[in-house]
Amino acid sequence: LIYYYYFFCENEFLDIATIRDTRAGKYAKLPKHPKVRNVFNMDFPDSHHLAKALTIVTGPDTVNLTYHNFFAAKEVAQMWADDILAIAYNTLRANACRQFFLEKVIFKMFPADKKRVEAALVAANLPKGKFDTIKPDVFTEAAFKTFILHLCPRPEINEIFTSFTKGKGFMTKEMLTKFLNEKQRDSRLNEELFPLVRPEQVKNLIEKYEPSSSNASRGQISPEGLMFYLMGSETSVVKLDKLAQSHDMTQPIPHYFVKSSHNTYLTAGQLTGVSSPEMYRQCLLAGCRCLELDCWKGKPPDEEPIITHGFTMTTEILFKDVIEAIAESAFKTSKYPVVLSFENHVDSVKQQEKMANYCRTIFGDALLVDVLDKYPLKPGHPVPSPSELMGKILIKNKKSSAPPSKPEQAKKASGPEQANASPDDSDVTTSLVESLLFVISSQGTAGQEVTAYEEMSALVNYVQPNKFISFENAAKKNKSFVISSFVETKGESLIAKNAVDWVEYNKRQMSRIYPKGTRVDSSNYSPQPFWTAGCQFVALNYQTMDFPMQLNMALFEFNGRTGYLLKHDVVRRSDKKFDPFTDRIDTIIASTLTIKIYSGQFLSEKHVKTGVEVELIGLPKDPKRKYRTKWSTTPNGINPEWNEEPFVFEKILLPEMAYLRLVVQEEGGKFLGHRIIPLDAMQTGFQHICLRSESNMPLTLPSVFVHIEVKDYIPAAFAGTDLQAYCTLLLLDATSNNHSMIVFLLDFSDALFNPLIQNIEKNNTDNNQGYCGLLKFKLELKLNDKKLSLFEIKLNIKKYILFELVVKETIFISFNNKFTTALKNTHTHTHTHTHTHIYIY
Repeated sequence: LIYYYYFFCENEFLDIATIRDTRAGKYAKLPKHPKVRNVFNMDFPDSHHLAKALTIVTGPDTVNLTYHNFFAAKEVAQMWADDILAIAYNTLRANACRQFFLEKVIFKMFPADKKRVEAALVAANLPKGKFDTIKPDVFTEAAFKTFILHLCPRPEINEIFTSFTKGKGFMTKEMLTKFLNEKQRDSRLNEELFPLVRPEQVKNLIEKYEPSSSNASRGQISPEGLMFYLMGSETSVVKLDKLAQSHDMTQPIPHYFVKSSHNTYLTAGQLTGVSSPEMYRQCLLAGCRCLELDCWKGKPPDEEPIITHGFTMTTEILFKDVIEAIAESAFKTSKYPVVLSFENHVDSVKQQEKMANYCRTIFGDALLVDVLDKYPLKPGHPVPSPSELMGKILIKNKKSSAPPSKPEQAKKASGPEQANASPDDSDVTTSLVESLLFVISSQGTAGQEVTAYEEMSALVNYVQPNKFISFENAAKKNKSFVISSFVETKGESLIAKNAVDWVEYNKRQMSRIYPKGTRVDSSNYSPQPFWTAGCQFVALNYQTMDFPMQLNMALFEFNGRTGYLLKHDVVRRSDKKFDPFTDRIDTIIASTLTIKIYSGQFLSEKHVKTGVEVELIGLPKDPKRKYRTKWSTTPNGINPEWNEEPFVFEKILLPEMAYLRLVVQEEGGKFLGHRIIPLDAMQTGFQHICLRSESNMPLTLPSVFVHIEVKDYIPAAFAGTDLQAYCTLLLLDATSNNHSMIVFLLDFSDALFNPLIQNIEKNNTDNNQGYCGLLKFKLELKLNDKKLSLFEIKLNIKKYILFELVVKETIFISFNNKFTTALKNTHTHTHTHTHTHIYIY
């Protein structure tokens, strides 16, 4: 929270979670009131007061913004602007534990349950009168915890505690150790790489969370202590290391998903919305790395190029103002390259020259004009990586080899022509209707761009738009710097008919998807199908915070909010083939997700019944069932409970591209909060899921208490089988001719669809954070009287364990997280040695 005094009134504050931007000096927002501007001479560019100005921009989304103006010394204003912005966009703050949000509760309005609040205040020995105040030395941490315990009791945690302690009023250190290792630990983790919780760690947890010092001294924890642990920093539902920048950023740009915006300038609908340069700032601050500029010819006398949605009643803004806004905000929250997607309808050499000049002078060295020597614009050559283009702005605009001979007479954009003579009312109506019908056609004005003249064409290099002809034609030309745009309907058709071909296409070059013209309300399409096809630039309407946008924002919150996410191997590497519609992926172990909804906390200020909806978003053949709890039994918005059976999502084919969505609603359907979490970033065990607003902003109070379990998928036919026991028997009896056991393992391996196998990544030894060792043993099997030998298993530990297997006869060995062995493809070959690499978790 930021505290400040406003006209001598105390307790004014801004919640950091609502801050969207900070601006200092010339970028600060001028006060609206003319008297304030006059006092500080702020209407004059050389005013020294302007350099001292600081503006903090807050708002619930990218459109509804409030500007707070402050004055300070020049150096102080800039320092505050930088530091506040860094805190506001810190992903760890937005994904903090439950306790962090509860500590902010004293500055918020409590739910409108007066009697419950008063009772909780009395229990904590705090004054409850309407005009009473609480002194800081009285409102201690202990008093606060007592207050919370009585305001929002947690009987479900008491039940969990009792079930684990068999009725005892405390957990011993040994009990808590067992609880942590059995209930909180991800069962898929390898115990060598990720050891079980140690007694010393358990002791520290008890001392940290147990409110009773006598219990803590005896190594015991109470139900209250367990509750505080489950709200503490050790139990964040998100794996915090996933939030930091962790992806390899040195691969070609087509290997990444890039956060992208459509018709960035609009604040509302597509036909009558207001255009604003501010939207470019907000999208960039939100992590967008691809923005759209619809450029049109300006009118005399200034003839300044404008940005608007052509043939509609949306307002116009100056091209220059947009370029200035982009220059100011492009690299505030991400240093990685920005792509400006120009839809250029400026059929004037003079005005295109103006556009190019604005880009050169305002962007300066940030504008990438010259091609890098290492990456020539030639067929078969890759484009640079995000890390090699850090701090650079790339222009996507039609590129021509030479300007036309009579540029001013070039053909104008196709569409409804406006009559030069003064039309009558019927002509105006007809023209308007024709214009609107043209705009809401499938592709709108996107396919009606004009020729790029010399000055603008010279700015285009690694993102060159080209009309898509066919996948065969693209493969033949093999130009990684070419990008094609697809309206969502065309994209859906390609996915339905040519999904595999499109995946291969997107490994080599780039695709941009944009909404169909009939989405005049600026609604969005689901980006997930296009991500599964490997499309890089999936452009959405950022002014509309619907489910597709929520999914988009949740996904790009990871990897340090860089706006770039490295695509999964199956949609990136040329040596792999991937069909989004497959029901099995040969190199991936499927997962099963189980989630039990226990309770909610501070979901509504009203006395209403509430419910929770849980949904999985993934591949087309992933489990699509949407689960709902029943409505809470009594109207209770503070601590409702749902004691129902767990929800199970079986056989999630590609866990790294699957997301869990949880939505809380009132009985009438009113949205109360939601959360979307990638499956591979989710912590298992008992978790408090702190909810988000529709615009993905953290909500201070609302949360849902759940238990999450993620396991390797086991087909129903093998459910309950002790695989580790079979593995042990196999190793102990490796030289026996136990044909039935081997057949079982073969069948099981086939049912798992071939466990996780990946080739060693390039530069594996770089930044090695583990250790290397060599483990050798000899394993011999007999199958149909044929003796097979396996020897020399090389162990290299980094993030994963790499096993290099050298096999005399071709026998396919794979290990899972518990070193479970499965055999497959036991047919032999005539060659003597086969090398393969296997990763395991």
